[in-house]
Amino acid sequence: MLNGHTRTCGLIGNPVAHTRSPLIQNHMARVLGQNLAYLPFPVAHGDLGAAVGGALALDFLGLNVTVPYKSEVIAHLAQIDPLAERIGAVNTLVRCPGGFKGYNTDMPGLYRAMRQDGVEAAGRDVVILGAGGVARAVAVMLLDRGAAGVHILNRTGDKAAAVAEEVNRMAGHFFARAYGLADYRQIPGEGWLVIQATSAGMHPHVEDAPIEDPAFYQRVEIGYDLIFNPAVTRFMELTQRSGGRAYNGARMLVYQGIIAFELWTGISVSQEMAEELYRMMIQEQD
Repeated sequence: MLNGHTRTCGLIGNPVAHTRSPLIQNHMARVLGQNLAYLPFPVAHGDLGAAVGGALALDFLGLNVTVPYKSEVIAHLAQIDPLAERIGAVNTLVRCPGGFKGYNTDMPGLYRAMRQDGVEAAGRDVVILGAGGVARAVAVMLLDRGAAGVHILNRTGDKAAAVAEEVNRMAGHFFARAYGLADYRQIPGEGWLVIQATSAGMHPHVEDAPIEDPAFYQRVEIGYDLIFNPAVTRFMELTQRSGGRAYNGARMLVYQGIIAFELWTGISVSQEMAEELYRMMIQEQD
């Protein structure tokens, strides 16, 4: 019930009309007895600083940040968590002395989702499709979580090389290797764990996949697509057609929201609640 003690959280970005975050956050607040309301706030280009300052002045408990502001918002923070600083992207703001502290809950959310799905990255090489900000964040997360190395495949090989070089500097050793998409045959072995970190296949372009070659998918044991709409992407279809296991980004979305909620409220969300939220997400997609 909204009243004079209700705290406000929200999502800022452009656009935000498609977001599933209010479903996740308001359900947790209601079930866990938190007097909290979560709303989406579209922020026009050029107004990010005013939006963050306004949220602070209005005593917002916290904010989520989505595209295109995950890197730009760093300039408006009082503090930043070390992982978010290494990743170079922030998606959660938490009040702190003098302003907001920035966190990245996307990558911890992905890691928790993978573990819940029985996917372990520690000690193994991982193939990453894409070389944008999300792919870079995935590479940093895998470095932090003990992966043996990453193979970054991208349509533009030079962009993959730039990401690999940056991650290798961070690692202090040869952790990341770069390839053009057509050069995947240079990657040794098979039984790959592949994380699809491009926008290929996202609604409405549901027929797209970053790689179509069936020979690629014959070497994929586990395909993890960070897209959650559609529920089964072209990348996932191709992985499953070759006998691999495939997952979408719905569980990652749930866990990144849970971690943000825990940061704002100090309340630990149970695995049972996480599974309930995941089922809600799946039902929304049907």
